[in-house]
Amino acid sequence: MTPSHHASPDRPRSRLTRLAHLTGPQYVLLAGSFLIPLGSFAVLPFMSVLLHERLGMGLGTVGVVLAIASFVQFAGGVVGAAVAGRIGLQRTMLLALVIRTVGFAGFLPGLGHPAAAVTALFLVSCGAALYLPANKAYLVHRVDRERRPLLLSASSSALNAGIALGPIAAAPFVLSASVGLFTAVTVLFTAITVGHALLPVEIPDRRPEEREDADGTGQPPPRGEDQDKAHESRYTDRTGLPVLPFAITALSVYLFMFFQHYLSVYTVSRTSTVFYGLVLSLYAMILVVAQPLLSDWIAHLPYTRALILGFAALATGMCTLAVGHPATILAGALLICLGEIVLFLTNDLEALAQSPRSPAVVFGRQRLAAGIGAFASGIAGGKGYELTEQSGHPGLFWTAVAVQCALLPPLLVRILRRRRPCPTAGPDRPAATRTH
Repeated sequence: MTPSHHASPDRPRSRLTRLAHLTGPQYVLLAGSFLIPLGSFAVLPFMSVLLHERLGMGLGTVGVVLAIASFVQFAGGVVGAAVAGRIGLQRTMLLALVIRTVGFAGFLPGLGHPAAAVTALFLVSCGAALYLPANKAYLVHRVDRERRPLLLSASSSALNAGIALGPIAAAPFVLSASVGLFTAVTVLFTAITVGHALLPVEIPDRRPEEREDADGTGQPPPRGEDQDKAHESRYTDRTGLPVLPFAITALSVYLFMFFQHYLSVYTVSRTSTVFYGLVLSLYAMILVVAQPLLSDWIAHLPYTRALILGFAALATGMCTLAVGHPATILAGALLICLGEIVLFLTNDLEALAQSPRSPAVVFGRQRLAAGIGAFASGIAGGKGYELTEQSGHPGLFWTAVAVQCALLPPLLVRILRRRRPCPTAGPDRPAATRTH
């Protein structure tokens, strides 16, 4: 085990010191990572209620609208990356926020017209698709690799804090004071847009020869003790983007979305809405606190070990949920929280480390993978949960998901190994001795 794997009493202080020495633009982006989901999730979780109960749309139509909007928000990250490559990261974020602000303003006339409300929803989704790859890329632009895990995890913590607080803050006003709520969100996004307009345009990225490491190879360093045989096969596609982190991200989101979509109906029917709110609050609190604290440890985990730990936590958590007791529901949720922290951060770091493409392109592809996973989970989950509920044993739903958590990751890696042979070693690239 390398020294970087050992806990150090100075490590928490070091993290706080690094956070205290962020640049002004990084502080703005981290503040935005909190405020943007705070405003968005004051509205978006209640869209089904607004579209169905206030605007009279059928539930089937509502489901289709929300599914397409979610897919656009995730999969559109590829388009967002392309736009960022053409006009730059700061300008892309600014354009995205203008679109989202117009979208939230469009909900005001949309409160009485379904077509206007759907149009506003798709504008908000398009804005998110443009913003997120550029945001992450700007956050880590020209930043040393050692600082990337802390920045990305801090951004994710801020995002999850906003997601947790948004629905709580907006719940009393969604139906009784919708005009005031949408006005407040529009004003908030206007202020965020102004803040992003003041960000400096990023300095053009360094050329490959300028990004050489201390050893002069110009290659990214390995991410763990088992990766000291550098630069083994990463299963890259023809565009130079690594396939394995993309595929694992899609699978991770596919499995995780079963939990996000169906925990509420499973928990409330066995406990209460108060208990479900407690579970969500604890889950969000742990995400916010634990992600920055664990970021260095996750960054130094070998990729294979991180995948084993992450999917094992998901599988164990799903099995624990299946018991159906309040204590096991809480314990299962916390195990799944650990799996989310490990898998989502490690896949982003691995994709960044192994791709020669710009961070915006990498994050755009990762968003596409998440969209594919979420869409597949939505297709499979509804019917699956309905069947197990009709059987009188809804715990079987979580057992089936746990089996997928255990079997699908090694199956996916094996398929990729067979389809992606190890590349031939070149003069500057040692022959690979192991693969992920």
